Amino acid sequence: MTEQRTHWRLETDKDQVAWLTLDQQGGGTNTLGTEVIGQLDARLAEVRRANPRALVIRSAKDSGFIAGADISEFTGFTDTEQAYRMVRTGQQVFERIEALPMPTAAAIHGFALGGGLELALACDYRVGADDGRLSLGLPEVLLGIHPGFGGTVRTPRLIGAPAALDMMLTGRSLRGDAALKLGLIDRLVPREGLDTAAREIALAAPPPRRAPLATRLLGLPLLRSFVAAQTRKQVARRANPAHYPAPYAIIDLFARHGASGAAAYEAEARSIARLLLSESSRNLVRVFFLQNRMKALGGKNTRRFGHVHVVGAGVMGGDIAAWCASRGLTVTLQDREMKYIEPALARAGEFFSKRARDPKKSAEMTARLSADVEGAGVARADLVIEAIFENADAKRALYAKLEPVMKQDALLATNTSSIMLEELSRGLADPGRLVGLHFFNPVAKMMLVEIIRARQTRDNVVEDALAFTRKLDKLPLPCRSAPGFVVNRILMPYMTEAMLAADEGVPLALIDRTATQFGMPMGPIELADTVGLDVAAHVGKILAEAFARPTPRCTAALVEAGKLGRKTGQGFYQWRDGKPVKPQAAGHVPEDLEDRLILQYLNEAVACLREQVIDDADLLDAGMIFGTGFAPFRGGPLHYARARGVAGIVARLEQLAARHGPRFRPDAGWTALTALR
Repeated sequence: MTEQRTHWRLETDKDQVAWLTLDQQGGGTNTLGTEVIGQLDARLAEVRRANPRALVIRSAKDSGFIAGADISEFTGFTDTEQAYRMVRTGQQVFERIEALPMPTAAAIHGFALGGGLELALACDYRVGADDGRLSLGLPEVLLGIHPGFGGTVRTPRLIGAPAALDMMLTGRSLRGDAALKLGLIDRLVPREGLDTAAREIALAAPPPRRAPLATRLLGLPLLRSFVAAQTRKQVARRANPAHYPAPYAIIDLFARHGASGAAAYEAEARSIARLLLSESSRNLVRVFFLQNRMKALGGKNTRRFGHVHVVGAGVMGGDIAAWCASRGLTVTLQDREMKYIEPALARAGEFFSKRARDPKKSAEMTARLSADVEGAGVARADLVIEAIFENADAKRALYAKLEPVMKQDALLATNTSSIMLEELSRGLADPGRLVGLHFFNPVAKMMLVEIIRARQTRDNVVEDALAFTRKLDKLPLPCRSAPGFVVNRILMPYMTEAMLAADEGVPLALIDRTATQFGMPMGPIELADTVGLDVAAHVGKILAEAFARPTPRCTAALVEAGKLGRKTGQGFYQWRDGKPVKPQAAGHVPEDLEDRLILQYLNEAVACLREQVIDDADLLDAGMIFGTGFAPFRGGPLHYARARGVAGIVARLEQLAARHGPRFRPDAGWTALTALR
């Protein structure tokens, strides 16, 4: 071929087995863009002409097989016909793989995701490398779409409708053993034997796998209508069709076509074309790129972290220590007495067992975490994380003991959620080494970590902190030391407004329902209970004093009574088995309640940007999506504000200020927001 960039390499060995290898030029990961798919089609024509005994498709990238479609191309579609033509072209190329007269096998290592797995599904056989990194999935629903290169048809045919629908509706990936058990791959072999195994199965050409008869019967019209109805009910519990149409489109495709016939492929292409132009998908693709931007932060930093010392074995400190150990770091955990560390070690052991699944790997994680009452690990640590209670005097007293023992180049980090670093750094011999690493609870689930710099914090310390956060596979959000930093600064006015509405007598369940109908993952009342009412009251008090805001009566009364939320079993709600017991959301919803909640959130986000607590609007949007769950399908609070219309929001804030008080006055930053794109 004479293309300027040749992505596919075709070779034929002495036994007449053809090897089609993807090595996409210009990147470390294979994706299926227009150019790559076009060249694949040309190579398949060569294969048909040569007519070898078998064909094996593989990747030359160490990172994995194929990561999926080239998502950057999604943003270029201007109409559904354009999107349909791209998708239909990809479908037809994969159909040509399926129609080849010789046996075909996909040799998969690392990941095969989205379009990458769909390509493998078009082959007769799939062989996976059992190297601990194998990951197969159809995550398109996370981008507001569904598989488009035949995946909605071939996956149910291969593993049955229930398992296929689960894969497509959740976007979850499968590891090697689970994929083998399900029948998604035919063999699981050591990495060094992958090519040999793929070659052998293609030459032996056993009957290709099909779903068991019992699950194939679910494709019959009457049965699939029942399956579709039950699945819709399950999906409706977690996804509003007005916000997230893609899951319902997946179910509809199965209900109408049963993963059978040419019409099923045509319907898949038409359906995904519509979704690609939807606001939900556009915004979820935006979130994908925001996440990639955060992953790139600190990426060029070469600082190595081997040993972390954590002071404070409470819930946050213990869970930070456990997470660090799970990511391969040696961790020492310090507290005043062993009795305070033992519960953290017990929790860590449970976490390691669930995370690793393999007892040997769990034991390795456990061995990396040790109790250290005397603090001997401080002198060896590359990073010391302070995670004690929120008291500036206590933190400064601790630093006075830590700093003289620490290595000269070690970082000193605080997990404070509310105290400004300038206050904490007073008395340090080297205040430039102090940086905030604000993790969120629960540590194992929350991806975001705020990287907070004071005026004195050195640039290299911030860069090292970013790199450390990425080593932990977390998303770093760099910001400036300011009251509440970014996430709590923006979240607290929203939560406080909910509690002020509760003070007025608005039923709690109605307040929460109003927020979830907007798209929040949980309501602000439930969130306050989850965070802990003592924590919410403490942070709220600091921000109320800093910004002259009102404080709700109901929270203080509950805290005084020792009803702190989920952790005590009673807060605004009663909690049973980790879940709130909510009354029916009955009663009258004030017509301005949604705007009271959401516009408080947006107004504070604008103020945070204006004050340069964070560098730009996109980072703020990313932080609030990954730190608070702000409705992802809306693309972030500031993106949503621009889409809704700045002038209209400002006018609405002025109305609310006239009705409810000066806390709703529009921030001066709204004028500048209109110029941002």
